[in-house]
Amino acid sequence: MESTVQRVELDGGVAVGVDGSPSSLRALEVAAHEAGLRSGALHVVRAWSMRTAPRPADCPPGAVPSMDAYQQSVDESTEKIVQEHLGDPPPVPIQRHIVHSPSPQALLSASRGADLLVVGHRGRGGFAGLLLGSVAEQCVRHAACPVLVVRPTI
Repeated sequence: MESTVQRVELDGGVAVGVDGSPSSLRALEVAAHEAGLRSGALHVVRAWSMRTAPRPADCPPGAVPSMDAYQQSVDESTEKIVQEHLGDPPPVPIQRHIVHSPSPQALLSASRGADLLVVGHRGRGGFAGLLLGSVAEQCVRHAACPVLVVRPTI
């Protein structure tokens, strides 16, 4: 795994934000379908911070993992999510983009090169009274490409 990445650079395809929440998993499925319709790649974007990243399994208790170890742990977790929800092999070519960045910034950077950005309606954050989650709202307002906001299935 290469060193910590802080932004996403794409050249076409469908980008999707994934954080493991039910709405992001539904967004992943919809984005894979859209990528298939367009005969393009699916770019799975997962933003992380030390607070949100899964702790690397090989890090002993009391030790602080390196940024690269966190990056690898998030990548492995994301690969597992993709395999569980899209199958192995997946129905479309997939590239994972593991980004040490707040979610809106990671997704907006991906939108600069994507043909379509797909986001879930509700992720891990947000307030119950908001019509859209803050990440989805920022993407709708500021993305450089069309945005598809997906609700989880009920």
